[in-house]
Amino acid sequence: MRISSTLALLAILIAADLRAAEEKIYSGPQINEKTTPFKVIAILGDNKGKDWDVIEQFNGKPATIVFVHGVERSIVPLLTVIDEYGHDKRESLKCAIVFLSNDKVESEKRLPLVAKSLRLKVPVALSVDGAEGPGNYGLNKQCLMTILIANENKVTANWALIQPGIADAPPIIAAMAKACGDEKPPTVEALRAKRLGAAEGMTRGGAQTRPAAPGAGKNLPGAAPTDEKLLGMLRSFINMDNDDSKVDRLVGEIKQYVKGNADLTKQAIDGWTRVIYLKYGTEYARKSGQEMVDSLKKQ
Repeated sequence: MRISSTLALLAILIAADLRAAEEKIYSGPQINEKTTPFKVIAILGDNKGKDWDVIEQFNGKPATIVFVHGVERSIVPLLTVIDEYGHDKRESLKCAIVFLSNDKVESEKRLPLVAKSLRLKVPVALSVDGAEGPGNYGLNKQCLMTILIANENKVTANWALIQPGIADAPPIIAAMAKACGDEKPPTVEALRAKRLGAAEGMTRGGAQTRPAAPGAGKNLPGAAPTDEKLLGMLRSFINMDNDDSKVDRLVGEIKQYVKGNADLTKQAIDGWTRVIYLKYGTEYARKSGQEMVDSLKKQ
């Protein structure tokens, strides 16, 4: 009798878990619903600090709007891939990244640093409506990212992501491509490689952020790591907010991770050779990175 009772309870618990897994998370206007006007504050470029209306400025053209509900490291791979493709297709696809926060003063100080650190290229803004976002959009604060794709001011795709990851990128890029008529969009891997190895000196809002490296954009030395963990380490390493102690810690972690593995060692040498050439990261990081590359080559 006890066994049958236990099995019955287990069946109930499994059914409850399945129902919970099947529950759809909603955030923002759904497919076929209208995108209504809302205002944001520009945080980069010549219009920094000024209000503008995203929907009004996009004027019904194919668009991607990314609402960011929290600045966490986990969102970076997906956010930067969307940004890269959005920038590439800027002539046919409008794009905006909108951060949500209740602390307007602190956010206006911090977000420009975040945007520059991630080298975001599409318009980046702060919602004037606080952490809730535009009142009639019904954004879900449980979601780190809410991504809307629209055409003629009508939603054509919606992603409500509690834990965004690079695995979400392929269908999102495909939907962005469909919206702007791109029949042969690049792969996610190609977009990530381009972001990692792209030439600097890009402009954001008409203002140059950093000088381009000599010869950037052609015949670059090195290569982006194909190992996901090593690629993540490289992204952390080139963060402009890193202090010297964090750089030292990352160098130690990298050496430990690739130790005894010839393939990972070569990927590390190639990856750091490229970012040093392109002058990514702080001056101390580039110096430490070069010392690490020299050390790995001797091994």
